[in-house]
Amino acid sequence: MADTAEIGVFGGSGFYSLLDDVREIKVDTPYGAPSDSLFLADVAGRRVAFLPRHGRRHTIPPHKINYRANVWAMKSLGVKAAISPCAAGSLALHVKPGDFVVCDQFVDRTRGRIDTFYDGPIVTHLSSAETYDPVLRTLAIETIRDHGIEVHEHGTVVVIQGPRFSTKAESKWFSDAGWEVINMTQYPEAWLCRELGIAVVNISLITDYDAGVHEGTEAVNATDVLEVFQANAERIQRVVLDLIGRFPADLDSLGARDALGPTRGDGHAISREDIRLFETGL
Repeated sequence: MADTAEIGVFGGSGFYSLLDDVREIKVDTPYGAPSDSLFLADVAGRRVAFLPRHGRRHTIPPHKINYRANVWAMKSLGVKAAISPCAAGSLALHVKPGDFVVCDQFVDRTRGRIDTFYDGPIVTHLSSAETYDPVLRTLAIETIRDHGIEVHEHGTVVVIQGPRFSTKAESKWFSDAGWEVINMTQYPEAWLCRELGIAVVNISLITDYDAGVHEGTEAVNATDVLEVFQANAERIQRVVLDLIGRFPADLDSLGARDALGPTRGDGHAISREDIRLFETGL
């Protein structure tokens, strides 16, 4: 079978370990090696590529992930839509550990991460107003609800550099701003999907209350995060695999590729020859 896929999942080995006929392949990219091999399998009649963003043994910290290589590897296989599930902390008392949040906005608080494919010579500007695909978000919300899981239909995820957790001052700042979720990997992963015309949806599994600034909550520690995540791992795996089967038959209808249209910032007219240099060979 050809090494191609139409849907991608950025997540750990648990998402594909129980599937049949999983094919492991290595993908080279112009940006170096991805976090690991890609694992191809059929899910609900769709060809899916799975990539453990931290490596299959979770050896790559969030600030060291080669996000460009990971997203490019997916695109090179033909991926048009991606699911980006993650563990995350809560910044709001009503968003509880064990809840799922389908985020619709992000706030970037990282530093030094390479976060674009547009390094010139064509100056390109893209809107990040709606990074997460609205159709896929609706499908994700419906799927989670059908599994009887508490789901929050909207959420802003603050993406911090890591690997440390927030101070109380930082956590209070984020919470006071009205943001709901905190994580270390959504940026630039989701945004880079957007730059390559891949429709992307996030599902955040809440594991903790971050620095514990709300009354009755405690500061996060890695042991508690792992414990809550493991207790909910089967639920998010079932949701992701079910969601894949609900994706539109025509992924081009999501319009993620078309949204890359008029993006030049130097005042010149758009032409087919003007398409981004990074698309060569894809």
